[in-house]
Amino acid sequence: MKRTIFSKLMLCLASMALCFLSSMATFAQNRFPKPDFDSGYQYPVHTYDIPYEQVWIWIDIALLVVLMGFVAWAVIKRGVRWPVIAVSLFSVVYFGFFRKGCVCSIGSVQNVALALVDPSYAISFTVLLMFVLPVLFTLLFGRVFCAGVCPFGALQELVNVKNYKLSKVVTTILGLIPWIYLILAVLFAVTNSAFIICRFDPFVGIFRFGGDLGLILFGALLLIASIFTGRPFCRFICPYGALLSLFARVSIFKVELTKKQCINCELCHNACPVDAIKPPYDNKVKENRLMGVKRILNYFVVLPLIIVAGALLMRSVSSDLSRVNK
Repeated sequence: MKRTIFSKLMLCLASMALCFLSSMATFAQNRFPKPDFDSGYQYPVHTYDIPYEQVWIWIDIALLVVLMGFVAWAVIKRGVRWPVIAVSLFSVVYFGFFRKGCVCSIGSVQNVALALVDPSYAISFTVLLMFVLPVLFTLLFGRVFCAGVCPFGALQELVNVKNYKLSKVVTTILGLIPWIYLILAVLFAVTNSAFIICRFDPFVGIFRFGGDLGLILFGALLLIASIFTGRPFCRFICPYGALLSLFARVSIFKVELTKKQCINCELCHNACPVDAIKPPYDNKVKENRLMGVKRILNYFVVLPLIIVAGALLMRSVSSDLSRVNK
């Protein structure tokens, strides 16, 4: 037993010595300035692989599958919530602060979009899995990725204390932002202009304890808002969440709020902090003809105003947008 410990100690010391000698050799090579050649010779750029980074990425993918499966089991099979909170806490610690919020499934939308239109762009298989796996789980079990595995949503969920419901008009207008964001992100990606989801990520700076001050302040404001209302980033900004919502509509296994027959009391609809539960269809009052005519007339007035406002807005930023693409 002592010999085994001693041999491990000697192996560790030998490894430290080799690392020290290699660092000294590198220092010896770079302590003098490089000679200036007149022949146009260019020094090669040395790149160094991050040790074991590929191993960590596969660990990320394995944990992604395990955690999504665990959330699906807890919500659909068992109908309990505490495992989701536990997964949220683990996700914030591991995917957020330990893995620095990257590689994330939200930003992988841009990689997939660029790979579809640019044959020269080689998307890595691990990034493709980061995009595909939450989509597959959403088709099967609903948005289990958003429920507790995504570190951005999990961080907002953990700080949520009080839920003040926003009006339907406000949520409808703000609910358009993720779709506009998704369209712009795909457009910027396929034109090989920029990955705007990664550039304007409000939480990565918090997870990395540094970065653009404006984005960190924006992330802090989102967290403050999360204290009083459910997941504002997920509902009103996240483009990947908007994409997953399409697949969630046709998911195979649905969440059952109660095993008993629905009596159309609307308690679950009124209590949901993120407006994810629609009111029972049987409770909807049929609209009379006069109200329908007024609503159509309002559409005829409001829609042209929205179109004109959008045209003026895009015209004002057209010069700046044109300079984004190289």
